[in-house]
Amino acid sequence: MAVQKRVLHDVHPLIEQKADPFIYRHSDGYYYFVASVPEYDRIEIRRAQNLEELVTSTPVVIWRKRETGILSANIWAPELHFIDDKWYVYFAAAHTTETNEGLFDHRMYVLENENANPLEGSWVERGQVRTAWESFALDATTFEHNGSRYYVWAQKDPNIKGNSNLYISKMSNPWTLTGPQTMISMPEYDWEIIGYKVNEGAAFLRKGDRVFLSYSASATDFNYCMGLLEADADSDLLDAASWRKSQTAVLSTDESISMYGPGHNSFTVSEDDEKTLFVFHARTYKDIVGDPLYDPNRHTFVTELLWTADGRPDFRGSVAALARSNKVG
Repeated sequence: MAVQKRVLHDVHPLIEQKADPFIYRHSDGYYYFVASVPEYDRIEIRRAQNLEELVTSTPVVIWRKRETGILSANIWAPELHFIDDKWYVYFAAAHTTETNEGLFDHRMYVLENENANPLEGSWVERGQVRTAWESFALDATTFEHNGSRYYVWAQKDPNIKGNSNLYISKMSNPWTLTGPQTMISMPEYDWEIIGYKVNEGAAFLRKGDRVFLSYSASATDFNYCMGLLEADADSDLLDAASWRKSQTAVLSTDESISMYGPGHNSFTVSEDDEKTLFVFHARTYKDIVGDPLYDPNRHTFVTELLWTADGRPDFRGSVAALARSNKVG
């Protein structure tokens, strides 16, 4: 694995060498952090009472990949959720690091822990989340909205060219889908198909009478970028027609501040619950030796999420504000 030189410019990461970051603030007052580790071999959780302490808090490994077979390679994009008084980790894992026609063989899995503190207790494998196809699938997230629990993920439809589209379904329990599975986005614009045709890494957010799903697109190098889906909060989220898609990327590489390939984000809240925080990964340099997936320097950044005048997330403005604050700091 090639280790690149650290280059930090106008946007400084909160936590280095952690991709696909997910931060959750629980009712116990702690922030919990999970992400893809550079070795792709384990899932670890760290917690702290504020974001700054996450940097130095000791990670606890809750699960390691198997030696062979299923769940033995490329452990990607864990998310930690608290559902019905239990903890769940959603993640993707492959059988092998080899690819078939450019695609890995990832499937989506779930871990469960009944302990009040997810850094303790036992994690039980609840198995694979089964979808309509047995194909490349990853980057699951889940959320509750208007009394129903939903699951959004990225998957390869065998009948559609490309790597992955975004799908949504309801859940009958935290590891089982029920009812229709609807495609709500596929790579179609130029900025979504650079290197690979990719829609992945969705994150849910609600504000007022609208709901949003941010997502990531294109190859994982400096071309990686973010798009946005939105729907009316009272609409049928399983109806593809309910979702409206940004025609341009809402966040992409900004060489002026040395931020490359931003994406795979999540959202959390400030300590006073007053502000939404935007969590994402990016690199601080453009040129990569070898496969970008095995470059370890995708770092976790956190900044306050700003909003446009018409009530949409302003990702570019949020990152620009982070750059300004870093310069002042």
